[in-house]
Amino acid sequence: MEAYLDHAATTPVFPQVREIMDKVMGEDYGNPSSKHTKGMVAEQYIKSAREEIGRALKCQPKEIIFTSGGTEANNMALIGTAMANRREGKHIVTTRIEHASVHEPLAYLEEQGYEVTYLPVESDGRVTLETVEQAVREDTFLVSVMYVNNEVGSVEPIGEIGAMLHGINPNILFHVDGIQAFGKMRIHPGKLGVDLLSVSGHKFHGPKGVGFLYVRDGVKIHPILFGGGQQNGMRSGTENVPGIAGLKVAVEMICREHQKKREHLFALKSQLVSGLEELEGVTVHALQGASMVDTAPHIVSAGFAGIRSEVMLHALAQEGVYVSSGSACSSNHPELSGTLQAIGVGQELLDATLRFSFSVNTTAEEVAYALEAVEKLLPTLRRFTRH
Repeated sequence: MEAYLDHAATTPVFPQVREIMDKVMGEDYGNPSSKHTKGMVAEQYIKSAREEIGRALKCQPKEIIFTSGGTEANNMALIGTAMANRREGKHIVTTRIEHASVHEPLAYLEEQGYEVTYLPVESDGRVTLETVEQAVREDTFLVSVMYVNNEVGSVEPIGEIGAMLHGINPNILFHVDGIQAFGKMRIHPGKLGVDLLSVSGHKFHGPKGVGFLYVRDGVKIHPILFGGGQQNGMRSGTENVPGIAGLKVAVEMICREHQKKREHLFALKSQLVSGLEELEGVTVHALQGASMVDTAPHIVSAGFAGIRSEVMLHALAQEGVYVSSGSACSSNHPELSGTLQAIGVGQELLDATLRFSFSVNTTAEEVAYALEAVEKLLPTLRRFTRH
């Protein structure tokens, strides 16, 4: 048996997504900028996808800019707004637990003369409203807080932050990295006070290489890609029509029976957490003092005392259980997790933590199999504990 429990890294596409992408690549392959019938058919796929996303977010279709994925969406949101709002100020507020695709663009902006305040979080991985409020200054033009943390599954108080920011200064832009949240949480940017929202298709059974950035109508943002002027000049480059068509189907399917899907994920999470907490020397992170229903339903982060995460990961893979030692992107940055350090995880568990993550297709049998594998491996692997 196999148990793929690394859905926060990527998900397999829905069969219907694969089918529509194959049709577009094989039959409806026109360039959407072409004026003939083939081009108009391709353009219709893009229009239809914008409308589907608009229904999901309760926003206007014109507020959606298609990107190559979440990383580009985050870069566009941060660098694009910084370039377009220079006169509003040069101070940005974010948290210490953001994804690298937020931290790295902000580091670049710091090199360009911007000042960034990195906020601490509590042991449950949440930033407090008071902490954000105290960090805002007269020259703050942008606040960026992720909705769901990709490593430990903490859910940030996005609605409360949005209301607070727009109460203090309606000109402050609020960007949310929604990459791990879309499809697991109901996200209505207008209601939450969110001005920019980043989403990636392959996190909810859509294709890799496509995502989108929601930009509230009226927000000033500068393009970071130039060329043919596609998407009203905001993101040049021939649109990835097969990917966008697949994204549309994935959005439609993941939003269908949303509450039922959440309940399924929470049941899996409860099963896994209960099983892990029964094992000696295992600590589930970011649940101390937090109700499970206040966390993301699809992510569990656990530390295994005395066993290096890489050793545990490969041992589980030998058993057909596939998990992660953190963010999938962190394999390119092998230093210890900043998120785990930010929530106060002890030194002994910083390099002894694994992330388990589910999707709507994950079964209780897979979770049970993973728990059996963990329980079987723990005593053997601990014999090789480093001293």
